[in-house]
Amino acid sequence: MTIFTHVLATTLGAQALELRGGQLALAYAFGVGVDIDHAIKAPFYLRAVGFRDKRGYYWRSSLQEPVALLWIVPLSVFLGTVIPIVFFVMHVAMDYSVRFEKMPVYPYSPWVTRGWLTRVPDKVKEGILFAVLVVLNLLVYWSRRHV
Repeated sequence: MTIFTHVLATTLGAQALELRGGQLALAYAFGVGVDIDHAIKAPFYLRAVGFRDKRGYYWRSSLQEPVALLWIVPLSVFLGTVIPIVFFVMHVAMDYSVRFEKMPVYPYSPWVTRGWLTRVPDKVKEGILFAVLVVLNLLVYWSRRHV
């Protein structure tokens, strides 16, 4: 999924849970911020591909795979909050709905999967989810303002 969809999903979750301060920062760090690995991998992409659009290039790192729960769960226990787990799982679930290759337990296993909903075009999934998230964000925002 795109950064826009991750921001909308994180914003919806943060609104629904009425997060503030450090909890809100954790939500965005684990709901959106884990995409920082794209910036880290950008030089490798440019070296390998250049400025062309190469679909299927493996942009992900173990930072965006379920294996990251091996450090996110202990961090959440240490911090005394489930917010990192909830927003990370939401991020991964959205990413696993697109057809690009994923390596759920990288670097511990070379197993590759394409996730779920592979027969539905990615642009269709992105468009539907984006529209639903916009509507839900507006509904939650308006319901909070008129209560």
